[in-house]
Amino acid sequence: MLTAITNFIRDEEGATAVEYGLMAALIAAVIITAVTAVGTSLSKLFDGISTSLTAAAS
Repeated sequence: MLTAITNFIRDEEGATAVEYGLMAALIAAVIITAVTAVGTSLSKLFDGISTSLTAAAS
């Protein structure tokens, strides 16, 4: 029984799974931040183009 408990405490497979989960969450956060920044830039670019086209059409 004591050997089983010792083996359970020394087992690191669960820690590895947690580490992979944390890395995946961090990567997802970076991707979401990057996509949001690019989306904001594109929105401003298209607004500028729309304003220019509206002014040219007048």
